[in-house]
Amino acid sequence: MASFALRILQFLIFPGAIIFHFDLVMALKFHQNCDLTPLRPPFKSPVGSISSAPPPQSPVPRLSPSPYLPSDSTPATASPPHPSPSHPPLPSPSPSPSPSHPPPASPIRALFVLGDSSVDCGTNNFLGTFARADRLPYGRDFDTHQPTGRFCNGRIPVDFLAMRLGLPFIPSYLGQTGSVEDMIHGVNYASAGAGIIFSSGSELGQTIDNMQGQHVSFGQQIQQTIDTFQQFITKMGEEPAASFISDSIIYISIGTNDYIHYYLPNVSDVQTKYVSWKFNQFLAYSMKEEIKNLYNANVRKVVVMGLAPIGCAPYYLYQYESQDGGCIKIINNMIMEFNFVMRFTIAELRKELTDANIIFCDAYQGSMDIIKNFDHYGFSVTTEACCGLGRYNGWMMCMFPEMACENASDHIWWDQFHPTAAVNQILADNVWSGLHTPMCYPMNMEDMVK
Repeated sequence: MASFALRILQFLIFPGAIIFHFDLVMALKFHQNCDLTPLRPPFKSPVGSISSAPPPQSPVPRLSPSPYLPSDSTPATASPPHPSPSHPPLPSPSPSPSPSHPPPASPIRALFVLGDSSVDCGTNNFLGTFARADRLPYGRDFDTHQPTGRFCNGRIPVDFLAMRLGLPFIPSYLGQTGSVEDMIHGVNYASAGAGIIFSSGSELGQTIDNMQGQHVSFGQQIQQTIDTFQQFITKMGEEPAASFISDSIIYISIGTNDYIHYYLPNVSDVQTKYVSWKFNQFLAYSMKEEIKNLYNANVRKVVVMGLAPIGCAPYYLYQYESQDGGCIKIINNMIMEFNFVMRFTIAELRKELTDANIIFCDAYQGSMDIIKNFDHYGFSVTTEACCGLGRYNGWMMCMFPEMACENASDHIWWDQFHPTAAVNQILADNVWSGLHTPMCYPMNMEDMVK
């Protein structure tokens, strides 16, 4: 125990560690006119303001208690439609399940993953950043029981989805040799700290090798993807490569860091320039343009994940001094708004790119179903992270095995911001087929690949 205390003390006095603390995120409040004003002076950062790219020109309906949904965005059916007392509680999902029989053959050739720490499988292991998951207890419940760079105790959602598609675990772009043979089943470009905005998360490190803040930005991930496709063209030929790419899936999970590391701490005074609605329109427009870039590279199947309810994350429960474990509504309201704008944007993009199949999956909707019906899913700890320190284990990041609980499978949250593998499995099941609750529009991934 003395050794553990000494390690904590060493962390606290290490100057760079302060950068990784997210205590600089300032509390916000809504005025009645929906303007956002920092409660305290915003943290000054050398990061520049967001680019001046124009927001989407097409009108977007305002959020309301019963928001308008495009006609092609009918939720896919699910079974059961929603947890209820009539349904017995599910057994606690195993963090590293093995299928009882091989999954059916899938027409999908490969899975390409872009995003942030929600799907990073080891990219940041190769970067100079504090945002790394290359130490225990991360990965302790993974198949190898070793840290892999995944910000979880076990598998992340794309691991479960790869299994559904009959594919192996998808390797990190920086963790493979770069040969076509290594990338033939797909590549994971996701990088912890990345946001839709280039500078989101840049406070987690220094600018080295043109990687702002030592993460791979979303725009850079898009370029890496296109570079990979060019290798396929060189190796296979243009037509076979185009067929291969169009028969593969692009999975995108990004946007949380644009709030955690940019909007909420009011970097570059962004809140005075963009109310949350305009900020979300800007993010959605940027995402739309990047998907078009992928479409021009022959991508025809895209899964876009919405944002999870970070207002329920242990870090914000601690930061905003939640007295009863209740979620922070002003943050979750922004997240719901982002998901609504993104869902509308994807529906419009489907009309524009008629030969593409792009679906939107609402991670907020699926996650809140788990939080509200935790006992149905076998969880008993809903507000406290399995690994961390402080109230809700939200004050300090997960650093040492001694900081972690014994059984992560009964926890919803693994660390300050990331869910456990048990939650990831449930969300992946919903993305695949709506098994527990519908969250994908206008169809699930299973329907996409038929």
